[in-house]
Amino acid sequence: MSEAHTSASSEVPSNEAEPSAFGLTPPWFIALAMIAVFAILIWKKVPGAIGRALDDKIKLIRDQLAEAESLRKEAEALKAEYEAKAKSADKDREALLERARHEAHEIVAKAKTDAEALIERRTRMAEDKIAAEERSAVERLRASAADAATRAAAKLIAERHDAATDEKLVNQAIGEIASR
Repeated sequence: MSEAHTSASSEVPSNEAEPSAFGLTPPWFIALAMIAVFAILIWKKVPGAIGRALDDKIKLIRDQLAEAESLRKEAEALKAEYEAKAKSADKDREALLERARHEAHEIVAKAKTDAEALIERRTRMAEDKIAAEERSAVERLRASAADAATRAAAKLIAERHDAATDEKLVNQAIGEIASR
């Protein structure tokens, strides 16, 4: 009996009638409703509006793509310009460094020649001072020697000559002066 009960419960009773209106079953009502919806959509020109909306969206996307392309080209141009400026700046930097090196060499050479000239001038001044000191020392030595010789001569004359000899020498000197 359990088998009979299982088989009876699994089968759909066939004695029930399918609902219908105007002779149409529910699937036909659904199909008619869909046709009506599509007819209303076409009558209200919804596909055209959807097409225009899609066309507008496509146009907007194309405009954005064109703008992006122009921005990309502009960016590439700016990049190329800045790369050229960077290369130019590198060349300018190299030229500036070379000029600075050249000027530094000139300054060093000038400083070297100025130092040599200063050393030469100072050496000359030192030599002149030494020569002046030598001359001064020689003159003092001569003056000292002349003074010593004068004193020695005066002493010798005083020791060797007496008043009569002095009178004779004075008269002789006066006679020489008068004869001239």
